[in-house]
Amino acid sequence: MTRHDLRKPLIGFTFNAVPFAALAIGLGLQLIPATPIVAQEQPVTARRIRVPLPLKDSSDRVIKQMVQRVLAEQPAGGERPVIVFDFWVPENSDGSGTEFERALSLARFLTGPELERVRTIAFIPKSATGHAVLAALACEEIIMSEDAVLGEAGAGEVTIGPTMRGGYAEIARSRRTVPEAIALGMLDPDLTISRVTTSNGELYAWPEELQRLKRERNDIQEINTFIPAGQMGRFRGDKLRELGIVSYLADDVPELAAALRIPADQFAFDPSMGKGWEAIQVEVNGPVNSMTVDRIVKIIQRELDTRQVNFVCVRINSPGGSPNESVRLAGFLADLEASQLRTVAYIPREARSDAMIIALACDQIVVEAEAILGGDGAVAIRGQEIADLKEPIQRIAERESHTWSLVLAMIDPELEVFRYRRAGSNQTIYLSPEEFREKYGAEGAGSPLEQAEVAPAEESEVGDWIRGEPITTAGKVLELDGKRAEQFGLARFVVNDFNEFAQLYQLEESPEIVEPNWAFDVVDALASPELGGILLFIGAFALMAEISSPGLGLGGFLSILCFMLYFWANYLNGTAEILEVMLFLAGISFVIIEIFVIPGFGVFGLGGGFLVISSLVLASQTFVLPSNSYQYNRFSSSLMMVAMAVFGLIVSGFVLSKYLHRAPILSRMMLLPPDQEARVELARRESLVDYNHLMDEVGLTRTQLTPSGKAVFGSEVMDVISDGQVIQKGEPIRVIEVSGSRIVVEPVELNGSN
Repeated sequence: MTRHDLRKPLIGFTFNAVPFAALAIGLGLQLIPATPIVAQEQPVTARRIRVPLPLKDSSDRVIKQMVQRVLAEQPAGGERPVIVFDFWVPENSDGSGTEFERALSLARFLTGPELERVRTIAFIPKSATGHAVLAALACEEIIMSEDAVLGEAGAGEVTIGPTMRGGYAEIARSRRTVPEAIALGMLDPDLTISRVTTSNGELYAWPEELQRLKRERNDIQEINTFIPAGQMGRFRGDKLRELGIVSYLADDVPELAAALRIPADQFAFDPSMGKGWEAIQVEVNGPVNSMTVDRIVKIIQRELDTRQVNFVCVRINSPGGSPNESVRLAGFLADLEASQLRTVAYIPREARSDAMIIALACDQIVVEAEAILGGDGAVAIRGQEIADLKEPIQRIAERESHTWSLVLAMIDPELEVFRYRRAGSNQTIYLSPEEFREKYGAEGAGSPLEQAEVAPAEESEVGDWIRGEPITTAGKVLELDGKRAEQFGLARFVVNDFNEFAQLYQLEESPEIVEPNWAFDVVDALASPELGGILLFIGAFALMAEISSPGLGLGGFLSILCFMLYFWANYLNGTAEILEVMLFLAGISFVIIEIFVIPGFGVFGLGGGFLVISSLVLASQTFVLPSNSYQYNRFSSSLMMVAMAVFGLIVSGFVLSKYLHRAPILSRMMLLPPDQEARVELARRESLVDYNHLMDEVGLTRTQLTPSGKAVFGSEVMDVISDGQVIQKGEPIRVIEVSGSRIVVEPVELNGSN
């Protein structure tokens, strides 16, 4: 028997079969071995209700109310609905500490007449110890994982009194899922529980019951100690499976659904329980970074603390960007209480690379048909970083009852994922060989799985599965559109738009998009290539106008504002850091030095221009040099944005140079060249004047020289030009060159020396 034997109960006599076997023999009837459960012709309604361990306070009352809502939904007659009680142990806890009163109250409810029309199943994937055992005993069936533990019901109790023993005996006799003797042996360490082999099967007895059996039966063949005195019964799932107490072994919800022959989607938690959804919507837009994750976590936590939210739509439009931050957000979403809150990832356009880890952490994934899932993203993930992501992806997938192979293949180009089809059915799954081994137990050299790996491109027998062609391409990360994601079982539904999404989940209205404030909408808009290009154009134009006019005015203010908004928006969007700002400031400084300090167009001018363009491009992306298809496309968009801004600046500068002087306000922003008539008059005046008497004269600047402006020499106010430096207003200057009306000056100190 493999560790995942889901096919049928054990054949033969067990403790439940003994009374019937004796009656059958006495009547001369022939016993017919149990047969496998066949698939239901009509779909069976199933619900999964979480039983959080330990049971304390009013937890039993809450579970009863959830069961009663399920019963109220069922029409009279028809197939018995199935309720699976998922015994859930939180992380970093052993689930111990269940209160006896809470457990007994719930157990009596589960064995009461109201539950006769329901098939109850206890699902124990990890453990049920302490008095949680009593609630498990009250179910018709028990399904466990192989290494899960059931027992030690009396742990933590100082004394085991008659009331407690009576409660366990009552539930065990009422349900007969676990023999009464084994139930008492799990509770009371003072009892010795014996296994009695008879000609009709095996019985279990405590000391008083054993004495009665010895007196009344003459077919006892062997008596062995099953649970010795001094310890409480504690059993693994595989052991209880051998005893016939556990019906099936299953590690997770997909295996549970396969064992019960019920579609897995029926076992999704329904936090609304028929009351309707209180829904919110959060957005993961653009590259994933620490600020994005912090914002979303705070938003969701705030809403959960202040409102009765039971539905969270996580709208993802992201190329990824930070695997560690994606894992952090995914861990937060996966840790949300699934029985009280449903999370659904909605992907209208893209969830690339590590952004798919966030989607994996949601209960369900809904996509639009043309959406892109996986593939190359904002960052290239390689080597050890991929290896480090494998364990958290597997953990998150297990917690949400998803498979992990497809999402990991969207990050790891070397992972192979195959199509598996169960022989004799239409059931198809898409797994890596490693995950297939984990779920279906094909192990060991020479096993069908190992033999199948010899020819992976052809169909091969893998136990009762047939492995087909790989759906991945060697050396490339997996990329799926919405339709293929649904086909491969990664996406739950494909919709055309968000209205269809809302109808699908019967949301009364579109969920409110919750954000800290309106500023994030502004940030998203300003970080877009369209508005980003406009900001760059206005900023560059205003800067050019400021340089061309004396003083610091409207042009300088607009330029600083536009560039500040550009870098601020991209910083909050996660693509710009302090490096880009420093490169921009350094580039502008070098260009100013080239214009005013070192006239000409040399190293500083070219280098400064390159730094400015580089900073603008880098501020709109998360990488330096592109290394995959997505990054190449993003790099092209960034270059195009800057190029269009520069082109627009050149064209508008040419046009405005001819018409700006006609605008009453804008004409003050920059100095315009004189028209033809003014140039003729200026030439006539310059041919008549003689300013040689000003040579070596000292005066004061009346305006800032950038490089031209006005200066006063005694009582004369003259137009002058500096020797290339910017000279502030009110500074002492000296005339060093006179050529017609052209007066060149340089700054001097107050004592008159250079």
